[in-house]
Amino acid sequence: MSIVTAQRMRNVRRSFVREILKAAASRDVISFAGGLPNPKMIPVAQIGRAIQEVLAEQGPSALQYCAAEGHPALRQWVAEQYNVAGLSVVPEQILITTGSQQALDLLGKVLIEPGDRVIVEDPTYVAAIQSLGIFEPEWCPVLMDSEGIDADGLRTALRGGAKMVYAMPNFQNPTGISYSAARREAVVELLQHSEAILIEDDPYNRLRYRGQAIPPMARDLPTRAILLGTFSKIFAPGLRLGWLCAPLELMEKLTIAKQAADLCSENLGQWAIQRLLASGEFERHLKTIREVYASQCDAMLDAVARHLPDVQTTRPDGGMFLWITLPDNMSAIELFQRAIARGVAFVPGQAFFARGGGEDTLRLNFTHGDASRIDEGMRRLALAVEDLRSAQVPR
Repeated sequence: MSIVTAQRMRNVRRSFVREILKAAASRDVISFAGGLPNPKMIPVAQIGRAIQEVLAEQGPSALQYCAAEGHPALRQWVAEQYNVAGLSVVPEQILITTGSQQALDLLGKVLIEPGDRVIVEDPTYVAAIQSLGIFEPEWCPVLMDSEGIDADGLRTALRGGAKMVYAMPNFQNPTGISYSAARREAVVELLQHSEAILIEDDPYNRLRYRGQAIPPMARDLPTRAILLGTFSKIFAPGLRLGWLCAPLELMEKLTIAKQAADLCSENLGQWAIQRLLASGEFERHLKTIREVYASQCDAMLDAVARHLPDVQTTRPDGGMFLWITLPDNMSAIELFQRAIARGVAFVPGQAFFARGGGEDTLRLNFTHGDASRIDEGMRRLALAVEDLRSAQVPR
């Protein structure tokens, strides 16, 4: 007798990126598939020292359960960062989560009923599709252009009513696009006349390599916006610590959902991160990773221009990704098979479209490998493109 699963699980996709990472696990494969930090940029020694110091000073209390809301000093630090950016935030609005991925799950539990309309960028973060999709929303994708989500498309989508707008305005995953100041103003104006809640996901906030930072859109939507952030990109993904910042009226429900999910996030990691943030090492570490990732971004842009001159690519000011549009309506899925055979991996763009599309697009991560590995990977990808072209020529 087969086990009948809940209806809500029947249309939830497996994580395409996680499956590709399995396929690219061989040492012979150069992978640009995952959103992985460069392993040399993970501050192993500093994290190790911080943990040892916390254990020496706090003893068993650092290994106990903690409050579901998170370490008070860590919540204070997050609130202060938002206040510096021009928002008015108190620590009571901050909930420490098990990565910002858990924040998406909690928001889905608290806010989304089956059939609620959720507006997303098209393309959008693949794990948001997976996480929020469990709660059975009606997806309303709105196309992106070089300045961000299309304002006219958003206006049209909002007219039909929406519970939520999910956006990544800085170095968007997967495209690397950042919203212009004018586009942010247009989005804010539209949302000020809407009942939709803005989920402003900003995991790459500290990874800006060029240009000036623009305050979050949430600054002008104080009662209808929720901000997400993470320590994964600046410290280590394995610590699994992120946060959400929400209006006070939502915090009780979000905290209850957090308690039900995992009681609390990892206590020792919160203590260790707080120690690192309070030290002078944090700013030095941040300066280093920005310099390294900026050079890797430039190296990939240069390698794409040399090896793949007929593709279109975004030119991000920060973050971790380039977005490639292939020529001649070439299939990224078909290219992927040939790329793996050539020893290089990427994520086909279709994974990032909530309702289909993007067959001729792909995402490349530039932070995981150095310049020589990036160049060799692009050389291999160019060979895979030629393999696909040869296979398509009629005989």
